[in-house]
Amino acid sequence: MNHLVSKRPAASGPAASRRGFLQIGAAAAAAGFTLGFHLPGLAQHRQGAADAGAEAVDINAWIRITPGNQVVCEVARAEMGQGTSTSLPMMLAEELGCHWRDVRMEFASVSEHLARHKVYQTFATGGSRGTRDSQAVMRHAGAVAREMLKAAAAQQWGVPAAECVAQGGQVLHAASRRRLSFGALAARAAQQPVPESVSLKAPSEWTLIGQSLPRLDIPAKVDGSAVYGIDVRLPGMLYAAIVQCPVFGGAPASVDDAAVRSRRGVKKVVQGPDFVAVVADNWWRAQQALKAIHIGWDYKGLDSLDDQGVWQVLREGLERARPLRQQGHFDQALAEVGQGRVIEADYQVPYLSHVTLEPQNCTSLLQGEALEVWAPTQNAEATLAVAARTAGLRPEQVRVHRPYLGGGFGRRGGFQDFVRQSVQIAQALPGVPVKLLWSREEDMQHDFYRPAALYRQRAVLDAQGRLQGWQARLASQSILAAVRPEALKDGQDFQAGESFHDMPYQVPHLDLRHAVCEINVPVGFWRSVYHSQNPFARECFLDEILQAAGKDPLQGRLELLPADGRDRRVLKAVAEAAAWGSAPAAGRFRGLAVQDAYGSYAAAVVELSVTPQKAVTVHRVWVAVDPGQVAHPDAARAQIEGNVVYALGTMFMSEINLREGRVQQSNLGDYPLMALRQTPQITAILLPSGAEVWGGMGEPPYAPMSPAVANAIAAATGERLRQMPFARAGYSLA
Repeated sequence: MNHLVSKRPAASGPAASRRGFLQIGAAAAAAGFTLGFHLPGLAQHRQGAADAGAEAVDINAWIRITPGNQVVCEVARAEMGQGTSTSLPMMLAEELGCHWRDVRMEFASVSEHLARHKVYQTFATGGSRGTRDSQAVMRHAGAVAREMLKAAAAQQWGVPAAECVAQGGQVLHAASRRRLSFGALAARAAQQPVPESVSLKAPSEWTLIGQSLPRLDIPAKVDGSAVYGIDVRLPGMLYAAIVQCPVFGGAPASVDDAAVRSRRGVKKVVQGPDFVAVVADNWWRAQQALKAIHIGWDYKGLDSLDDQGVWQVLREGLERARPLRQQGHFDQALAEVGQGRVIEADYQVPYLSHVTLEPQNCTSLLQGEALEVWAPTQNAEATLAVAARTAGLRPEQVRVHRPYLGGGFGRRGGFQDFVRQSVQIAQALPGVPVKLLWSREEDMQHDFYRPAALYRQRAVLDAQGRLQGWQARLASQSILAAVRPEALKDGQDFQAGESFHDMPYQVPHLDLRHAVCEINVPVGFWRSVYHSQNPFARECFLDEILQAAGKDPLQGRLELLPADGRDRRVLKAVAEAAAWGSAPAAGRFRGLAVQDAYGSYAAAVVELSVTPQKAVTVHRVWVAVDPGQVAHPDAARAQIEGNVVYALGTMFMSEINLREGRVQQSNLGDYPLMALRQTPQITAILLPSGAEVWGGMGEPPYAPMSPAVANAIAAATGERLRQMPFARAGYSLA
């Protein structure tokens, strides 16, 4: 079985080993501090380590090998359905030279990471970086371990290491026909000098990378034994329900809990800086008691914001937008338009909630000067930092356990509000584990939302219909200003202008600007971030330009793209797959779009029909992605399919509205998700270019979806949709 046991280091430094962590953790357990954390969902992945017990040997920070020849791989990145917990062990196993059937995985300890001078580089999982930013590290770790195993065998046999080969979980010496298993060599290998340099396999030599191997996380998720944060159970655990100030930035001014003090199961009412929580022996009792408490809120004068106020701030921002990219002389092109045309259009997108399947939750146990936290987090390092800071402890006094995530989409990354609250509640009940679980209403009304944005665009066509100039003014809040203000360049947020300042289309005169707007709404990273909204404005407006020029949407784009561009390649491939040049079935219409994001290039073609009542049936979707390299084709195709579904629901139905400083949506009844019956046939096309760059797969397929759908609706009805959700124009998914 899988037991994640607290492994508290006594000292940090290169000499600190995983074995040391285990020994110290055992001592802590004997002292009554550590609670075992049982994760049956990972049992099959850790059985080898459990069978071998202390005999399993660390080869390096990423690899432990048991006498039974099982290879246990440490994964620092979070697993939230994208398959990182499989793709990263694949990288390691590829270079190590073992059988895939012998590979197991476990989540690396962030405490060990810090004690060993950040040996795992980073625990952050977002921006489609899970595989692409770790693949080189994992391959190198596998190659280093391979060479140490070869050196151990060569030493034992008295032969040159160059004569030894590692494959199939064994080291072979062809001349003498001798062989030893990795498990038999592990102890000796761990004593070998770490090679200063190793050679990695060429892509042509890969036997695991690029194959759809059985995923390590799927069996437990299918049989229900996988443990998510919401599933954590600890002896003597209590449950906390929470209510936060309905106005962003407000705080509780008065709390009258007289009505619930004597209620059955209620243990404590906790008042935090921005919340009130009830702790009880089960969550339902805590939640019902919370509803009976009379709370007076101090809104701090922030309760006047509404939708009109948001759009007014954004409109004012358009007038003071600062340059992102200036090329040529747009004003001159505009003045010299002559017999040409000027096309103008405004676009807008609303705030969006993450709506993770698993609401925010965290379990904390504070005992003396030691804190344990169980959190479904996209960044365990940030979780530990926030927990330590909240409790007033040193990082080495905090242990973070990492269960699976029931959806992340950016919500569980840099913003660790649920962790802070959990620790604050645990401080009020020392010695008792308390699980904080948000209701769906709290989750939706206290999110870090995708920013609302406005776009004002103009384009200049000459007399021959050639695009001569493009001006775009963007206005939105800055996510970076909230999480990494140092990343702003002279107050400008270039991330917020992505897909415009890095526009691939060859246009002589460009005037691209963005305004950072301050609004009292918390914003955060949301699946594909600004690539989820900016391509809608860019690619739909380009369709308007091409229509005015009398050009086909595909051919018009190809004329504007560089001849050797990867975006041109995916656009042609998806158009070919969808038979763009031939007419669709009667009553059906197509739209397309292309966008690069996170090192990958994606293009989509959508085929749909629209009734006179504006009911839209999306029949087919084709998405082509060039991520450079494809680690796991089946997982990559699953990411394309997931992006299509996520995008369709949000573009038609989803928005967050404000009135009196409060979010109006509260649950899936007024923030609906797409139904299974509405899911189209999806064709996922993988086009690995073999480029040196490893692109992402978790978010890039989202980018071209909303403009492709809007362009298809325009082809079907003649109506240009310039505002999301499309329901505002009367369109719905059939």
